[in-house]
Amino acid sequence: MTSNLSWVPPEVDTTVPNPARVYDYWLNGDHNFQADRDLGEQILRIMPGIRDAARLNRAFLRRAALHMVEAGVRQFLDIGSGIPTVGNLHEIVQGIDPSCRVVYVDRESVAVAHAKLLLRGNDRCAAIQADLRDANDIFDAPETRELLDPEQPIGLFMLLLLHFVPDSWDPHAILARYRERLAPGSFLAISHVAADADSSGLDEAIEAYKSTQNDPIPRTHDQVLSFFEGFDVIEPGVVGCAMWNPQGAGDMSNDPEINSLPYAGVGRKPS
Repeated sequence: MTSNLSWVPPEVDTTVPNPARVYDYWLNGDHNFQADRDLGEQILRIMPGIRDAARLNRAFLRRAALHMVEAGVRQFLDIGSGIPTVGNLHEIVQGIDPSCRVVYVDRESVAVAHAKLLLRGNDRCAAIQADLRDANDIFDAPETRELLDPEQPIGLFMLLLLHFVPDSWDPHAILARYRERLAPGSFLAISHVAADADSSGLDEAIEAYKSTQNDPIPRTHDQVLSFFEGFDVIEPGVVGCAMWNPQGAGDMSNDPEINSLPYAGVGRKPS
């Protein structure tokens, strides 16, 4: 785990846990602090399968990315990308076609700082610090304009992100701004904590998460499906994360409860 804090941006309070760093801890990453590990362990005691759920979400990222590459997409935008860890989006898509370009976006300065370190020497990738709500700022950032062609399809990822967006922010309006900027043939991938799945301990885990100053908002299947307005939802639709086109035993859990969490889906903007 991280012990040398000399790289930490000065505005970061390492005593306050952060969802991206807790997620990194569950994935056995190195970019987390004691406060993140303490909260991660607390939630693991409440929901012992949460680490499997994090791993399955990462597997969904891989499958969704492969689907998009197979459909001809060669440029990607990952909003709320979090702390760099094994199986990053650029590693997946550039492993198939080295010409693929990826822009990572996060509002967490630690995540962006680490992403920039990871991407040194890769001129087809960039990381920028921005807020999800600033769609135009993200698309018009110099790094985005350099790497992504707005006239061509883009693969847009928002994984485990929108459940941190309260209704007061109007997430549908936020998504509409992204949809308007995407060329026809673009894809949108979403994963989101489920409110209507049978998952013991979810309410208690959400209460524990309040210490991160980011309150998760689980949503129902219909609510998550509504985020794909203006997109054609790809089969098998919005389903439990592990159930979205699994490719092998490594994409599944032995726990049916974990396989239903979170919801995940991919949509394509019509031509």
